[in-house]
Amino acid sequence: MTTESNNSNSTSNDTRITYETQDYICLIGLNRGDKRNAFDSHMIKQLSEALTQYENDANLRCVLIFAHGEHFTAGLDLMELQDKWNKGAFEFAADEIDPWGIGGKLRSKPIVVAVQGTCFTAGIELMLNSDVVIASDNCNFAQMEVQRGIMPFGGATVRFVAAAGWQKAMPYLLTGKAFDAQTADRLNLVSEVVANGEEYERALTIAQEICNAAPLGMQGLLSSAQDASRNGAAAALANIHSYLPPLFHSEDAKEGVMAMVERREAEFVGK
Repeated sequence: MTTESNNSNSTSNDTRITYETQDYICLIGLNRGDKRNAFDSHMIKQLSEALTQYENDANLRCVLIFAHGEHFTAGLDLMELQDKWNKGAFEFAADEIDPWGIGGKLRSKPIVVAVQGTCFTAGIELMLNSDVVIASDNCNFAQMEVQRGIMPFGGATVRFVAAAGWQKAMPYLLTGKAFDAQTADRLNLVSEVVANGEEYERALTIAQEICNAAPLGMQGLLSSAQDASRNGAAAALANIHSYLPPLFHSEDAKEGVMAMVERREAEFVGK
C-alpha cells in the first residue's frame, strides 16, 4: 500500500483542505474544524483545486471526501462570503471541477462522501453532487438558506427534489427545518446510515470496492447517468451506444472476459 500526502495549491496560507492518496483512492478532508468546517472563499477554492487534481490524475479511480473533527460542515461562512458573491467565489473555469457540479468541468470519476455531526446547506449539496454517501447516525441536517434570507444555489433546488420527490422535499426546503440521519435516509439523500464513528471506514471500504471495477466502464457509466440527469432519459438512451465501441475494444474488456473464464479477480488498468 502506498500513501502520498500533500496540500492542494492555494493562495491562502493555511490548509483548509487536506489531500492524500492511498493506492487508487484520493482522500480529501475538510479541515477548518474551529469553524465547524464552514466554507469560506479560500476553502471553496482549495476544494476545487483538490478535486481538479484528482480528476486529472490518471492513477486515481475514486475520491473519498470526509471531514476532520466532529462535524462535516456548518455550510457557508456567510460573514466571509458576504462581499464576495459577485467576485468569483462560486465561479469555476472550464478546466476546474466545481465541487457542487453547477459550472466548471464535468467530472468523470466517482465521489464517495462520509458525513458526521452537523451537515448544513452546502454540505448537503456537496453530498447530492456525489455518488455514494455514508452518514453517521448522529448527523444533523438542514437546508436552511431561506432562514438566512437567500435560497439554495448549490443544486438542492434540483437534486434534493429529484432524490426525495416534490412533496417530501419541499417541507424541508421551504422551511429550512432540521432533520436527522434516519430522515435523510428516507428522503434518499444518503446511501447508508452507520453507527457514529464508523462512517469513514465504511466509506473507505466502498471506495476500495469501486477501485476494483474497470475505470473506463465506470467513467462511461457515470457519463451516461449524468447525461440522463442533465438532459433527460430520452437523450441519454439515444446516446448510450456511443460508449460501447471503445469499451469493447479496450484491454480491460479483454481482461474482464479472461478473468471470468479463468475464475479469478480481474486486474483492470484503465486502458
